[in-house]
Amino acid sequence: MADKEATVYIVDLGESMADCHNGRDESDLDFGMRYVWDKISTTVAASRKTWTIGFVGLNTDETNNSHDEEGLGGYHNISVLQEIGPMTMTELRELRSRVQPCRAHSGDAISAVVVAMDMINEFTKKLKFKRRIILVTNGESPIDDDGGPEEVAEKLNESNIELVVIGVDFDDPDYGFKEEDKSSSKRNNENTLRRLVEACKDGVFGTMQQAVEELSIPRIKPVRPFKAYDGPLTLGDPSKYESAISIHVERYFKTKRAAPPSATTVVINPERSAFTQTQRDEDVEMGGTEFSNVKHMRTYRVNDPDAPGGKLDVPFEELAKGYQYGRTVVPFSESDMSITKYETQKGFSIIGFIPFDSYTPFLNMGETGLIVAQKMNEEAELGLSAFIHALHELESYAVARYVQKDHAQVQILLLKPNPGVEDEFECLYDIPLPFAEDVRSYQFPPLDKVLTVTGNVLKEHRLLPNDDLKEAMSDFVDAMELSGFDVDEDGNPVDYAPVDEVYNPIIHRISQAIRVRAVDPEAPIGPPAEILLRFSKPPEKLIKKAKQEIDILIDAAEVKKVPEKAKGRGKKEVVKPLSGLDIDSLLGESKRTVISPENAIPEFKQALATAEDDETIEKAVKQMGDIVRKLITDSFSDLFYNRAAENIRVLREELIGYDFPNLYNKFLTALKKSLLSGELGGDRREMWFKYIIAGKLGLVTKMESEMSDITEADAKAFVR
Repeated sequence: MADKEATVYIVDLGESMADCHNGRDESDLDFGMRYVWDKISTTVAASRKTWTIGFVGLNTDETNNSHDEEGLGGYHNISVLQEIGPMTMTELRELRSRVQPCRAHSGDAISAVVVAMDMINEFTKKLKFKRRIILVTNGESPIDDDGGPEEVAEKLNESNIELVVIGVDFDDPDYGFKEEDKSSSKRNNENTLRRLVEACKDGVFGTMQQAVEELSIPRIKPVRPFKAYDGPLTLGDPSKYESAISIHVERYFKTKRAAPPSATTVVINPERSAFTQTQRDEDVEMGGTEFSNVKHMRTYRVNDPDAPGGKLDVPFEELAKGYQYGRTVVPFSESDMSITKYETQKGFSIIGFIPFDSYTPFLNMGETGLIVAQKMNEEAELGLSAFIHALHELESYAVARYVQKDHAQVQILLLKPNPGVEDEFECLYDIPLPFAEDVRSYQFPPLDKVLTVTGNVLKEHRLLPNDDLKEAMSDFVDAMELSGFDVDEDGNPVDYAPVDEVYNPIIHRISQAIRVRAVDPEAPIGPPAEILLRFSKPPEKLIKKAKQEIDILIDAAEVKKVPEKAKGRGKKEVVKPLSGLDIDSLLGESKRTVISPENAIPEFKQALATAEDDETIEKAVKQMGDIVRKLITDSFSDLFYNRAAENIRVLREELIGYDFPNLYNKFLTALKKSLLSGELGGDRREMWFKYIIAGKLGLVTKMESEMSDITEADAKAFVR
C-alpha cells in the first residue's frame, strides 16, 4: 500500500512579513514561500492521492477556523485557506493568488498549530498516516505562552504529528547564522517556538536560510522493491534428470534507470464554458482547467479514380505491413507475423560458468537485479547459500538464460555471488549481457606505432608522442588525481565525488524548471543549481595546484590557439600561413573579376577572398547565379542538376560566412520564380523539389546568420 501523508503548512501573512531584512531584495514572505512552494509543487508533481496538503494562513485580515466559530478565544486572524486533501494544479494556482501580505499582526502562532493539529486529526481519524505540520514565520507577531507550549507539544505527541518550525532570520548555531540587532519580542517568540519543538518527540527547528539553501539539493525519489521474478532457478532440466538442481528464488530490481518527466501535447482552452462535459472530464485528468488534451487521428487513403476526389479511405483493420525485397514490397499479415515471433516460456536456468578474470565490465548492459531465496523456504535458502559460496570459492560467475514471463524477450544474465562477508547479506547480483548482434567491433590504428602503406613499422613519427610528452602527460595525470584531493574535518582524504552525491543534471534541471512553471508561469527560470554543475569541471584549487604540470604539458605538446573565425561585414579574416609567405603573390594570382563556368567554385571563393568592397561581392554573386541558370537551362533532363546544386550550396555557405545572407535569399527567390515558371528551358520543377528543397538549400534564416531578415516561419512558407 502506498504511504499516506497529511501535511499542513502554516504561513505567517502578517504585516511584518512584507518587509525586507538582512540585505535581501525580497520580502520575508517571498523568501519563505520559496521553500513552501517548492515543497508543495513537489507533492503536486508526484500526483499521489494519498499525499494530502492543507494550508493555514496566520495573521490574516479575516478569521476562518473552527475554533473561532465555536467561540473559543485566542484564534483570531487565523484562516484555513486550503482544507486537507489532494492538491491539483488548479488549486495550486488559486492558493498562490490568496497568499498575499495582510495588515494584521495579532495572530498567535501556537493557536495556528492547534488549528492545524485538529485539521489533521479530523482528516486522518485513526488511520495510518504520516502527519506533519510546517510553520513558517519571522516571529514578529506576539505569541501567547501563558499555558506553556509543553501542553500543545503533548497533544502533538499523542497524535504522532511531526512539527517543523522554520523561521525567517532565526538563529541557528549549528548552521552558523545569527541575526544582529534582533528585537526582544522576536527573541522571546523564537525561544518559545524552540521550547515547543524541543518538547515534541518529532520536532525540527531551523532557519529559513538553511532551508532555502538546501532546496538546490535534488531529492531522490524513494522506490519500493519490485519483484520481477518468482520461480525456480535451475541447473539442468529437472523434468529429465534427477541430478538437476532447482532452487526457488525471487528476483528484485537493484538499480533502475531514471528518466526525466515526459511532456504531453495540450491546447489552451480559450472559452471554458464552450466545452462539453466529456471534455471537462478530460481536463480534470490533465490536472487543471486551462488545458485540454490533444487527440490524434490518422486517415489512410489510396488512389481510386472511382472514389470522390480520386481518393478512397481505407480502414486501419484492412492494412498490412509490407517489407521491401529489392524493388518489390512483400506484404505480411498479422497471422504471418505471429509465425515469425519467438515463443518463450517463463524460466530462469543456468547455462554456463566463467572465471572472474575472463569477464570485462564494459560488457554490462541494462539494470542490475538482486536474487534471493524464496521467503520462509529453508530448503531454498540453504540451496542458494551453498550455490553462492561455491561460486565465490571457485571465483566464478554463472551465466543464466532469463525469461521474466511467457512470451517475453530472452535475456542472458551474468550472476555474481555475494557471500555476505562484508555486508552479511547473501544474494546473487545479476546484470544483462549483450548478444552477438549487440557488440560492435571497431578497429583503430595503434597508438604506439605507425604502419606505413609499404608495411614498415615506425616508432618515431610526428603523430607519435615523444618521451618528453609522455613524461609531461604522466605528471599531469598524477597532479590531477582526485582520490586524495578532498579531505574531511580531521584532514583525512575522502572521496571527492561520492556516488550518492553525483546527480543527473538533465533530470533534476527539468524537474526544477517544471516546479517553477507550475507555481508561476510568468516567472523566469533561474540558473541550474551549483550542486548539479559541481562535477562538470575540475576543482579550481586542483587546477591551481597543477598549474606547473599543465604549463609543461602545453609546451611539450606544442598546443597553439586556433584563430577564431572573424564575424565582420565584407570579408572573412584570412588566416596567414605560419611561414608568413603570401602564397597568392608567389603564384602570380591577380584579383579575379571574371568567373569561368569550368572552374566556378574555386574562382568564386577566390573572388570573395580578394574583394575590397561590397560591389565586388555583388558582381561575383551575379556571375555565379548566371552560371547556375545556364547549367539548368542547358541540362538534358537532370544531367547538370548535381553541378548546379553544388554551386548553389557553395554560394550559400560562402555568403553566410561573409555575412551577406540577403544576397543569397534574393538570388534564390528569383531562381524559384524562373524554375517554376518554365523560363529555364521548360519544366524544371524537379531541380527545385529534389535538389534544392531536399538538399536543404532554402533561404538563410536568422538562426543561421544574424544578418538575415528571414524568420523560420518565412523560410517554411517559402519552400511550401
